[in-house]
Formats: sequence, C-alpha cells, structure tokens
Amino acid sequence: MKNIVILSVMLMVFLAAYYLPFETISAESVLARSGREALLMLQDYARHHVILCLVPALFIAGAIQCFVSQASVMKYLGPSANKFLAYTVASVSGTILAVCSCTVLPLFAGIWTRGAGLGPATAFLYSGPAINVLAIILTARVLGWEIGTARAIGAIGFSFVIGLLMHLIFRREERAKAEVAQANGGFVLPEGAADRPLWKTASYFAAMVGILVFANWARPATPNFVWEFLFSVKWIITGILLVLLAIMLVSWFSRDELKQWVGSTWFFAKQILPLLFIGVLVSGVLLGRPGQEALIPNRWIEQSVGGNSVWANFFASFAGALMYFATLTEVPILQGLMGSGMGKGPALALLLAGPALSLPSMLVIRSIVGTRKMLVYVSLVVVLSTVAGLIYGAFF
Repeated sequence: MKNIVILSVMLMVFLAAYYLPFETISAESVLARSGREALLMLQDYARHHVILCLVPALFIAGAIQCFVSQASVMKYLGPSANKFLAYTVASVSGTILAVCSCTVLPLFAGIWTRGAGLGPATAFLYSGPAINVLAIILTARVLGWEIGTARAIGAIGFSFVIGLLMHLIFRREERAKAEVAQANGGFVLPEGAADRPLWKTASYFAAMVGILVFANWARPATPNFVWEFLFSVKWIITGILLVLLAIMLVSWFSRDELKQWVGSTWFFAKQILPLLFIGVLVSGVLLGRPGQEALIPNRWIEQSVGGNSVWANFFASFAGALMYFATLTEVPILQGLMGSGMGKGPALALLLAGPALSLPSMLVIRSIVGTRKMLVYVSLVVVLSTVAGLIYGAFF
C-alpha cells in the first residue's frame, strides 16, 4: 500500500510537471522569474529526459542488481580486480552510453551495489556522460578541432585519474570491502540466473542499452550522413529492440525473476527520482535554463570567465558542476558564451566539469556513497577541470 501511495505521488508530480502551462506564470520580479525558471526547467526535464532516458536507465540498473553476478562485478570492477582492466572497462562505457549526468546515476548505483570498487565505479560515473563520442565530435565541428581533441583527451584521462585517486583516498575502506568479499567466499545468484547462458544475458543487456542509446539519438547540429541516417531510422531500430526484448523476457525469464527485476527497478526509482526533481528545481532557481536568467544573472558568469586566469577557470568549472546540461546541450551553450568573450581555457574547464556533474546528480551521489565521498569526487572533478583549462588556455 505504501509503495502504491509513493508511486501515485510521483506520477502526479511528473504529470503536473509535464502538462501544466508554467510559461504563463507572471514573472515581474527576480524571485518570480527564478521560480518560473525552476518549474520550466523541471518541465523540460520531465518532457525530454524522464521517459526516454531515466526510465530505461532505471530498468538497466534493476537488471544489473538482479541478473549480473556479484562475483563477476567483483572480478572485473571490484576492489581486488586488475586495476588496468577495471578502469579500462569503466572508462570505455562512456563511448557506448550517450547519457547525461543524471541518467548515468541509476547505472552507477547498480554496479556499486553489486560490489564494484569505488575507483572503477567513479571512473564509470565520470565517463558515462563525459566520454560521449557524439558530443566530442559535435564539439570539434562547432567549437574547433583543438578544443574537441582536448575534451576527448581530458575526459578519457580524467576517468582514469579520478577513479585512481578515489581508490587511493579511500583505500582503507576499499581494502576492508575486498576482505569482506573474500571472506564470503562466493555470492548467491537469483534462481535461474546461474543456468542462463552468458550470450542470453549479454543479448538482454545489449537490447536495453540499445533502446537507451537509439531512443535518445539526437539530430546532429551540423550535416553528417551517418548520424542523419541513424536519426532518421532511430524509432525503427528502437521498435525492433523493444520487440526483441519482449521476446527475451517471455522466453528466457521466469515470473519470479521478472518480479524481482521490477522490484529492484522500483527500489532505484524511489531512491533517485525525488532527489533529482528537487535538484533540478534548485538548479533552476539559481541558474535558470540555458539562455535564461534566474537568481544568478548570466552576465555575472560571462564576466567571470573571460581570459585564462585561475579564477576564470575555477569559476567555469564550479559553475559548470552546478548547472544541469542535457546531453549535447553544452556545445551550443559554450558557443554562445565564447561569443560573449569566454576564454578558451574556461570553456574547456566547463566542458570537462559540466556534463559530468550537476546539482541534482550531487544529491543522488551523496545518497549512494555518502557525503564525504561525494564531496571528494566533486572536488576532484572541479580541480582537475580547472588545471586542464589553465594548461589548454596557456597554449591556445
């Protein structure tokens, strides 16, 4: 009964955010404008990211919780795993998933709860939204190949460095986690999972990841035949994958397994969605939507990120970490800011910090790994982005 009430409230909030005409709200004062921006930002999130991005990601997280062997996670991503292999697997994930800083959270929660080491888990958390092949290509086409190349090198390097630093900073906890796992001697799989061939499990996850990727495939800002073609057929591909997924669920999974999958998905939904909605509202009140003003005027940001000073790069990193960027939206935003006088160093700093973090994602990360680990992770992203911006700005 309690779950039904929670689900009903979440659905009502979602439907209100989706359909209510917030644009008609009068906004004569700064506070009224900031409130309207918060509601409109929540509406944009509800319309463009919840159904196609977050819901598939939640189901993938639930599937990881149910059908991925904890022993396998510990083998490849656990505290005692081969470090090179673990960080390579975690970092490569970003080239596959075109997700934003919020959509990656259920996936991060899924591998973390299955026993992934903090280092590989945070490498995955950063790489998911940061190492987006389409976004990097778009950056190079719109903002120039120099900053596009710098973004690619920085994002890949950061995923390794941040993961390793998180592991080293919390190595005592990681060592204790590995000892507990070794003492357990093994892990119990869901009934039926141990008998399912690996190719079936892999196909099941590939179908869900494919749905997440193609349902969110965006039209390229500049002409590109391959991306244009994939965009034109994305719903056909998504439909085929949905049919294949339905066949797999009916043929390969028992009723109890499906109930367990839905239950795990619901667990992540209850944990993540409320914090995300609150975070989006707060971010909207402070910063507004791209191109719109809220409590913090856009001119303050533009005036603060000119040149290549330490302050300009730090401010760009810090502001980018607080702002919410939907996938690919950071490129046109940067194009406008650079046209208003933003330096190239601060632009790269924002590109490296912004897509990987946001105020909503910070709230959720804190609920998953705790306040201390969240603050260290955010600090590493901001500091490394500042340093990268300074170095890049000195040469370009």
